[in-house]
Amino acid sequence: MSNDLILVTGAGGPGSIGRKVVERLRKADLPVRAMVRQNDDRAESLRATGAEVVIGDLTRPDDVARALDGARRLYFGMSVSSAYLEAAATVASIARDQEGLEVFVNMSQMTVSQMTLTSTSESRHQRLHLLTEHILSWSGLPVVEVRPTIFMENPLFAFAIAPSADGYNLQLPFGTGRTSPVSTEDVADVVAAILTDPAQHVGQVYELTGPVSRDLNGVAEEFAKAVGRPVTYVDIPFDGWVEFLNAVNLPDHLLDHVKTMARLHRENRYDRVSGDVQKVLGRPALDARDFAANNLQLFQ
Repeated sequence: MSNDLILVTGAGGPGSIGRKVVERLRKADLPVRAMVRQNDDRAESLRATGAEVVIGDLTRPDDVARALDGARRLYFGMSVSSAYLEAAATVASIARDQEGLEVFVNMSQMTVSQMTLTSTSESRHQRLHLLTEHILSWSGLPVVEVRPTIFMENPLFAFAIAPSADGYNLQLPFGTGRTSPVSTEDVADVVAAILTDPAQHVGQVYELTGPVSRDLNGVAEEFAKAVGRPVTYVDIPFDGWVEFLNAVNLPDHLLDHVKTMARLHRENRYDRVSGDVQKVLGRPALDARDFAANNLQLFQ
């Protein structure tokens, strides 16, 4: 086993990138410390992989210092939170004092590449990602920026699938906007590859997408090929969809981010394709049909 201890934050969520990265690194017999907020069943399942688990809050310097102690490689990821920038600045400031840190892999967002310091059409959370990238750039740390587009596994897609008379509807307010969702499996594979052999990646920015950008009619067609039944895209009114979201009682910061992602899709801001998944992994990115085939339970 390597002596290069890897700290992975945001590892608590069962479908999170952090959790998937821990699993991949442990399968490769690499030493991993997983940082989570609560000592619960999810933490225990991480221990079952052979990972060390540390409980802490990313906005608390003492917790971060304890988690980073002795680590040589770091993955920073966090869920959508109004405290994101504070957490990122806290981790970066503690990491600057960490001797021998080889790599700081930051989970950002692809929208950042389209933003300016004064643009206002993005969500507050997307702006926090932009500011985090600037902080890391100023820090002098050995940073790798990973900028995925929207995840295939985003609940926006899962909750949009509904039965129809002859198959299924895909109900979203994306209009004619095109998109190239990326699988969290691919993103986790990319992050794990960087953490396993970081030297060649330091200083790079990787923008991760699926292999094809298409409108939602095209996405529905790919889903249909996988499930063997018709899948029809229904472009629902944006305002009505927002009213539905408002009734779900999401935290304001998360609600703003979800609504903005839908609006930016409608404005065709997600019409992007990158070959960076293949560049890092040496294989093509998974596509919408792969996602549907691997998640048939969504179509039952």
